[in-house]
Amino acid sequence: MVQDTTNLLAPATGAVIALAKTSDPVFSQGTMGDGFGLTPTIGKVGAPVSGKISMVADTKHAVGIVTEEGLEVLVHMGVDTVGLKGAPFTIKIKNGQEVKAGQEIAEMNLEEIKAKGLDTTIMVLITNSADKLSGLDVTEGEAKAGEVVATAYLKAAKTEDISSKKLSYPELATFIIKNVGGKDNVNNVIHCITRLRFYLKDESKANDEALKNQRGILDVMHASGQYQVVIGNEVTNVFDEVVKQLGPLDSETAPAPEDDGKNPVSRAFGNLIGFITGSMSPIIGVIAAAGIIKGILALLTLPQLGSLLSVKSTAYITTSAIADSAFFFLPILVGYCAAKRLNSDSIIAAVIGGVLVYPQLVDWGKAFKTMFEVGGIKFEFLNYTYSIFPMILAAWLAKKCEDWLKKWLPSYLQMIFFPLITVLVVSALTLMVTGPIIQGVANGIAVFINWLVHASGWVGGFIIGGFYQVLVIFGLHWGVVPLVAQQIAGTGESALNAIICSSMIAQGAAVLAVAIKSKKEDLKELGFASTISAMCGVTEPAVYGISLRYKKVFISGCIGSAFGGLVTGLMHGTMYGFTGGLIGFSSFFNPKHPTDLSSFYTFLIASTVTIVVSFIVTWVWGYNDKMVQGAKVAKKRPGSK
Repeated sequence: MVQDTTNLLAPATGAVIALAKTSDPVFSQGTMGDGFGLTPTIGKVGAPVSGKISMVADTKHAVGIVTEEGLEVLVHMGVDTVGLKGAPFTIKIKNGQEVKAGQEIAEMNLEEIKAKGLDTTIMVLITNSADKLSGLDVTEGEAKAGEVVATAYLKAAKTEDISSKKLSYPELATFIIKNVGGKDNVNNVIHCITRLRFYLKDESKANDEALKNQRGILDVMHASGQYQVVIGNEVTNVFDEVVKQLGPLDSETAPAPEDDGKNPVSRAFGNLIGFITGSMSPIIGVIAAAGIIKGILALLTLPQLGSLLSVKSTAYITTSAIADSAFFFLPILVGYCAAKRLNSDSIIAAVIGGVLVYPQLVDWGKAFKTMFEVGGIKFEFLNYTYSIFPMILAAWLAKKCEDWLKKWLPSYLQMIFFPLITVLVVSALTLMVTGPIIQGVANGIAVFINWLVHASGWVGGFIIGGFYQVLVIFGLHWGVVPLVAQQIAGTGESALNAIICSSMIAQGAAVLAVAIKSKKEDLKELGFASTISAMCGVTEPAVYGISLRYKKVFISGCIGSAFGGLVTGLMHGTMYGFTGGLIGFSSFFNPKHPTDLSSFYTFLIASTVTIVVSFIVTWVWGYNDKMVQGAKVAKKRPGSK
């Protein structure tokens, strides 16, 4: 039987060498696929095959071409030339352009590369060799540009495995919708920093394995009453396409079945976490950004730095107002997002939030002005700026009020009387009854947790630091997030958040060790990207992309964060802002006492310990390239046996 073949041309004039003889072990060991090297004598580089340009590296040192047969051909110019940031290279084509074999695609300055002490060898690699090739013949020796120097023998055609293909955002959205059971199975969808959170009519219709194994999806989870598809840093782009393809959703037409296999307590807890997630996740980034701004302002007013900015200056007051606005108007933001989660009127909920932060009522709340007195019991106004829980309950009450009014009000009266009755009743009820109760309980819990963390010292820090990321795996950390926000709102600080900060840094350090130690190009790329994300306070790409696939890496990170938490607890460190990771350094400056740098010093020491321990444990014990990558972690549904 005659096999189909594809000829590969010499990309430049020079000496063709077998891939095994090239200097870079990543290439020579075939990690990137079969191919050959060419040591050029002339810097003009041509396409070794005809096809479509699929990639042009930002640093101009590499070009990808996809042939009609589906071969993915990489032309990599020089060894370790990525660090030259494109200086010696001139690209002659554009991404998406069709090229002919032999057509000039780039030019490389050989002398400049040699001056940097780098190898000029051009690598021609078929990166999907394992799927497409049954063999490759290479003719070594001198060759002129455009001469046939290799023959690729193609495997018999077979159905393409879509999971190995990097999909565009629209393609990935289509794939996800199909495998969560189709549009008709979707009640609603929201997203947080890294996950699409679906509310499905029947989760059993979703194809977990297909989603888990698709490139671009890190993992799938059943948690908090949601079907969570973990995407990573590109979640916003994928979410936009999912929403566009789903179109308008009517979550009330097919509510989730009551008998979902969970006991009532488990079901209620899952619904509560899901509600908190939907109310808080859209605004976490804004709150974190505001916290960074506040921390930088505190840094600029430090006497040790010469008080670069006066607290009485117009610049300080204006910038402080910009940062404070996210916290001051938090009830409005929470109310709007909570209503979106409940599929109720978000504008009505936002107006109720506006009532809670109305300036006159805020002043009365700060002075504990009495609204009225019954039997010697005074009902006082409270200050609801910076608050979360009273507004979450208010949004739920507004939804219930809206549902009741739909049943009893004629349609021609609903447009006016819906908002009139709902805003009036729920606002009054929140101000007089539920608000004081909820706020009092929330403040009490926040103060108690702060005290407990401080009192437990290194023991509490060690335990919380070691196990916090386990909560992230199941999405249960969203139950902790509002408590941290409540602590900062009520007391101005959060010792708990200081410990959580170390857990983010630890996972970043662990995957950094993997990225540096590994010789696998894809793993290195994902590792460095996940490190940056974790150091900025978002650990899901690190956890789902690498740590849980090589379980010892996750454990190594937990060990590092346990020691970081130990140091934080031992030194009684605390945070004054909401941000996490290394980027949250500014939140360790005390805005009320600029000369108090104890928490900042704690942050420096704890972060150093966390990074060193996580990195070393991962490097020595947690990872090596001989390890077999595990399947994405399958998690039991809450309530399952």
